[in-house]
Amino acid sequence: MVQGTSSSVGKSILVAALCRIFAQDGLRVAPFKAQNMALNSFVTKDGGEMGRSQVVQAQAAGIEPEVEMNPILLKPEADSRSQIVVMGKPWETKAAGEYYLCRERLWNTIVKALERLKQRYELIIIEGAGSPAEINLKRNEIVNMRVARHLNAPILLVGDIDRGGVFAALVGTLSLLDPEDKGLIKGFIINKFRGDISLLEPGLKMLADLTENRPTVGVIPYLKNLRIAQEDSVFLENTHSLGNGGIVNIAVIRFPHISNYDDMDALAMEDSVSVHFTESVEELGRPDAVILPGSKTTLDDLRWLRAKGIDGAIFALVASGKSLAGICGGYQMLGYKIRDTLGVESRGQEQPGLGLLPVETDFEPRKTTSLIRARVLGGPGFLTGLEGAPVEGYEIHMGYSRPFEGACSLLRFENGGLDGAVSVGGRVWGTYLHGIFDTPCFRRAWLRSLGWKGEGTGETLDELRERELNRLADHVRAHMDMSLLREIIAV
Repeated sequence: MVQGTSSSVGKSILVAALCRIFAQDGLRVAPFKAQNMALNSFVTKDGGEMGRSQVVQAQAAGIEPEVEMNPILLKPEADSRSQIVVMGKPWETKAAGEYYLCRERLWNTIVKALERLKQRYELIIIEGAGSPAEINLKRNEIVNMRVARHLNAPILLVGDIDRGGVFAALVGTLSLLDPEDKGLIKGFIINKFRGDISLLEPGLKMLADLTENRPTVGVIPYLKNLRIAQEDSVFLENTHSLGNGGIVNIAVIRFPHISNYDDMDALAMEDSVSVHFTESVEELGRPDAVILPGSKTTLDDLRWLRAKGIDGAIFALVASGKSLAGICGGYQMLGYKIRDTLGVESRGQEQPGLGLLPVETDFEPRKTTSLIRARVLGGPGFLTGLEGAPVEGYEIHMGYSRPFEGACSLLRFENGGLDGAVSVGGRVWGTYLHGIFDTPCFRRAWLRSLGWKGEGTGETLDELRERELNRLADHVRAHMDMSLLREIIAV
C-alpha cells in the first residue's frame, strides 16, 4: 500500500509507476483504491463509473479497468454534498455527516471487491487517500489504515519534499498512528526531489534514527512535463495552462465543479497549442477558441458563469468569429434551456441556456455511462471533409438534450443514435462525448480551423500516455531500491 503524508504528494502517480514496473517484470498486478473523491472519472466496458486515477493505474498494469479497483467514488456537488457511486453505479447523494453513518455498509462492498481482485491477481498495489494521520477522521475511515489492517499490507509512506517540511511530515505522520498501524509502515519514499542528493543523505540517516531504522526506499527526482491524466481539479490550483504555447490559444472555462478536464490533454499534446484555464473575463482575453468543459453541477456553474460576466465575453468572441465548443455539461449550457424539474441536480431549478445551439436539456434520474464509438456526420466549417471520420470516447451524464427540428447533429453513434449539435456556420458545436479530441483526425481538423499549421496524421492520446507511463516507470525504477522493495512486499 502507498500512503501519503497529505493529498497531492504523488501517491497516484507512484502507484501507476509501480503497476507498470511489476507488470514489466511479469507479475499479474492490479491497482486498488477503496474510496476516491474526484470529478475526473471514466467508464468501464460494462458501463461502470470509476475514478480516473485507477483507470490510469490499470492502463499502467496492462489490464482493463474494473469498478472493483475503485468500489466507492464520491463526486462532490454544491452545498457540501456528494453523489456516491458504488461499484460503478449511482447510489445516493449525501452530505458528509450523512455519509459517515453508512460507511459500515460500504466497508462490506470494499471487502468483497478486494476478494474478487485477490482471486485473479498476484499483486495488488493499493492507494491511500489524503493522510492516515487525520486523527479527527480515524474512527470512521475506510480507505487508509482499515484497508491495510484488513490485508496486513506493508505500507510505503510518501512525502513531498518540493513543498518543504518532508522530514517533519514523515516523522509526524508516523508518531500520530496507533502502534498496530505504525507497525505496518515499512519504509518511506521522498518524492519530487530537486537538487544534490548528497545534501539530503544526512537527513535520510536521521530519519531512520527517528523511526526505528525504517529505510527510505526511494528518493524520486521531480519529473517534468509528465503527461498522464490527473486525479482531479486540485491539479489546476497550481497549473493554469497546458501545452507549449504558440500559434493557437484555447481558453477553457474553469467551473467551480469542473469535471473531466483531462479532455483537454489531447489538445495540449500538439506543438504550438496552448490551453489555459480561466475563471474571469480578464483571464479569458482574446483566445482563438473557448471550451465549456464538463460540470458536475451544470445549473449552478451556469449561474456562476453569468455572475462573473463570462457569458457576455463569450458572446462577443463568437460574434467576432471565434470558435466555441461545449462538452457534456458545457454542451448543455450552450442550448436554449435546462430544466431540472425532478430535482436531480439542483432542487427543481430551471434556467435559460446561452442560446447558441438549438437544443434543450432535461435532467433525469437515470445516469448515462457508456463507452462510445461514433462517426462524424460532417457539416459546415471545420467539419467539411470529416464526414464518416471515426471517433471514440465515453458518456457520463444525467441530462438528456433534445435538438430542435432541423438541427444539425455532430455524431452518429454505432447504435444509430445521434449526438451533439452544430451551429449554422460551424463555429459553435457541442457533444456529450468525453475524449472526442483523443482522435487525431477530429482534433487536428478543428485546430487547423483555428489557424494551427501542424501537418501529418498525429497520434492518439493513448499512444502518448503509453510512452509516458514507460518513461515514468524507468524514472522510478532508477531511483528506487528495487531489491529492498521486493523484500518488503515479498515478491
